[in-house]
Amino acid sequence: MNPVQANHLDARRTAGRALPSRRLISLDVLRGLTVALMILVNNAGDGDVSYPQLRHSVWNGCTLTDLVFPMFLFIVGTSIVLALRGRIAAAAPRRVIVRQILKRALLILALGLLLNALPAFHLGELRYFGVLQRIALCYAAASLLYLFGGVRGALLAAVVALGAYWVLLVHVRVPGFGMPGVNLRILDPHGNLAAWLDRRLVPPAHLYHQGFYDPEGLLSTIPSLATTLLGVVAGRWLETPRTPMAKATGLLVVGIALSLTGLAWAQSFPLNKRLWTSSFVLWTGGVSLILLAVLFWAIDGPWQLRRGLLPWRIFGTNALSAYILSEVLALVLAAIPVPGTGNLQQWLYHALPGWLGAPPFVSLVYSILFVGVCFVPIAELYRRNIFLKV
Repeated sequence: MNPVQANHLDARRTAGRALPSRRLISLDVLRGLTVALMILVNNAGDGDVSYPQLRHSVWNGCTLTDLVFPMFLFIVGTSIVLALRGRIAAAAPRRVIVRQILKRALLILALGLLLNALPAFHLGELRYFGVLQRIALCYAAASLLYLFGGVRGALLAAVVALGAYWVLLVHVRVPGFGMPGVNLRILDPHGNLAAWLDRRLVPPAHLYHQGFYDPEGLLSTIPSLATTLLGVVAGRWLETPRTPMAKATGLLVVGIALSLTGLAWAQSFPLNKRLWTSSFVLWTGGVSLILLAVLFWAIDGPWQLRRGLLPWRIFGTNALSAYILSEVLALVLAAIPVPGTGNLQQWLYHALPGWLGAPPFVSLVYSILFVGVCFVPIAELYRRNIFLKV
């Protein structure tokens, strides 16, 4: 066997696995914080009395809760760079990497559909879109763009996605409603192009709450891809041979610039998580960059902070498992009837003593306890060095 053949064979052997690499503990911590917050806001004791910041904006605007999903997609983008670097460095055949990417995306999408089908499996009312479905689509598209176009291709695709989405929502006439800003207000809940397209493509029975649109619908996946690609660019920046100070400073400066630009753009193109507007992408992407900069400097930079990080590392290294566990647990609690109360979730919430405080605080206490219950099995997986990945 000549040297060329030997190198090619070695590349094929390493194609199915990434080469060992130093983990970014700061990214694990940010992922863990994000997943824990996602579980907390998704599982209020009583969503009607929760603190406003622990609920999604009714329409335009941005609360703390609205930051969670875009931050997670940003982290997905950053993780793509770290996951692919070993395979790219090993000169693995691109067709093998593409197959691995698509397989993982399909598995995540299937998990999303399975969660939507639980607990009754009424396929006639199965919601097609969802959180995991959006993650799967954005992961696949961002991975392929980075694999074949590099960081420049990813950045260009993000800019095009944001500009194109702005044109579609602001400068395209919506059939049956008219021109945004002329015949109806910009981002009208029923009359925006994204909601109209959802209704055209998907029967109402398969939309979010059998409603008139889906917050993870098809058209709004375009700007959510841009959110993921911002994470790709951040991940590539962290891979450069710069000093930790330079990396953190770069992330911080760009984060501040993006967030300010997003707020300025929001004066004419409002922040809207449900439609994932381009201004929302810049604002949330900026916030994500700022948080990553701070954590990177404190944890992977010269400070080498380690104390108090374990809970977030536990959640961050098994994020998908934690999210799926929380969703299944919530479904189980809601499906078990309790006479005179409704279901087990409501019974557990009302069992909390009233002397704890006002209803919003009691609802928050329930959410924290729910996160704690989810933490126990995830911590056991971590203790046994088991990391479930698809």
